[in-house]
Amino acid sequence: MAVIDPRTKAGYVLEVEDRFDGTELDRGLWLPYYLPHWSSRTAAAARYRLGDGQLRLVVEEDQPPWCPEFDGEVRVSSLQTGEFCGPVGSAIGQHRFSLAAVVREAQDDVRLYTPRYGFFEIRARAGVDGSSMAALWMIGYEDAPERSAEICVFEIFGRDVGPSEARVGMGVHPFGDPLLTDEFAAEPLPIDVREFHVYAVEWTAGQVAFFVDDRLVRVVRQSPAYPMQFLLDVYAFPGPGGALPPGPWPKELVVDWFRGWRPVAG
Repeated sequence: MAVIDPRTKAGYVLEVEDRFDGTELDRGLWLPYYLPHWSSRTAAAARYRLGDGQLRLVVEEDQPPWCPEFDGEVRVSSLQTGEFCGPVGSAIGQHRFSLAAVVREAQDDVRLYTPRYGFFEIRARAGVDGSSMAALWMIGYEDAPERSAEICVFEIFGRDVGPSEARVGMGVHPFGDPLLTDEFAAEPLPIDVREFHVYAVEWTAGQVAFFVDDRLVRVVRQSPAYPMQFLLDVYAFPGPGGALPPGPWPKELVVDWFRGWRPVAG
């Protein structure tokens, strides 16, 4: 099956673009929380800055864990383009990462940007170290348990970063989708992820193709078949015994722009 030419984007039309030019986050596109149903909007609130036409998502030294009840001392700043969960006390909610997790705070159902198929790209750089990770990923809106797969556009652990090469994670995770199998890899690429690069994915009915700087890196010959939302985030992971991660601080993901293209026939 053919893949897109990411330079021309033939067959696609621009649907969403955020150049982060203003002083305020576009709340018509992004919710500044990370899976808040498992903790609270206050605990899961992102720390970020806008300026010079860029978004800086940061985890800072004084930032508390986002969900200590179910995720220990992990700290995260994240934006997402949708939100769905069941009632308080239920196990119904997007990306239930732990079997112990239950909804702790009611949330409105929100679909800011939940496309089904398209071409999506981001220009970003990752300021991560051995205790941190940055990512752009998509998850099913999960209004039904089986609509829960993940497409990972990029995932960069600081431990996988060298001065001229990095291992960049990309692929598909099925989670509760019985029609998919796990197909994910950390691809070694000759890039410095601390500099800006363009990470992109073409998601079609038959496959998912992954690109870095307009170069095709990987194709997964299976595909989720339902609307998905985006999560853009940076994490700081605890040390032994839940200790505060070591510096330097902040851990950050800097984004120049994000774009979503829909199929012309879509």
